[in-house]
Amino acid sequence: AYEQGETFGQLVQEGLLHPNLPAAFGDYRLYQHQVEAIRVGLQGKGFIVTSGTGSGKSLTYLATIFDYLFRLGANKQKGIKAILVYPMNALINSQEEEIKKYESNFGNGFPITFMKYTGQEKQDLRELVKEKKPDIILTNYMMLELIMTRDSESWLRESMRQHLKFLVFDELHTYRGRQGADVSMLIRRIQ
Repeated sequence: AYEQGETFGQLVQEGLLHPNLPAAFGDYRLYQHQVEAIRVGLQGKGFIVTSGTGSGKSLTYLATIFDYLFRLGANKQKGIKAILVYPMNALINSQEEEIKKYESNFGNGFPITFMKYTGQEKQDLRELVKEKKPDIILTNYMMLELIMTRDSESWLRESMRQHLKFLVFDELHTYRGRQGADVSMLIRRIQ
């Protein structure tokens, strides 16, 4: 059992969250660690959530990102504003399905665009990402390394330079040793 916090609706009433968040996520009671992380994220600060399986860690960064994108409104420019990095493509596929559920919950007019950008996507799908320039891309750290070094992804680096606000590493504990050093250098390169 985790300590209970406020509901999405209460955080909206407090003026902390955009009113569209309960439509996407539902209006249920969050855990206290989720509320604390969201509060930190909304201040523009980085955060790390360490908690048990099924305790809603992903919701903390998604709520922070969604809040930002909802606030940009209909006038937002096309471009990559958030990169979600996962250690395995299976986690990317799973998270994409979760975001699709939030899109379905919201209904027509969901203003947030998202796409996968990994080595498993064919070139035509990568071209579609280039054309659409979604708000959020889901990728893995190896593909992100290629994005930062390949000439063919210069358009993506330019979009990141202009629009990137969030860089999320899910399952951060998996990046250890040489892989951890690689990811550390990758973050420096992105910065």
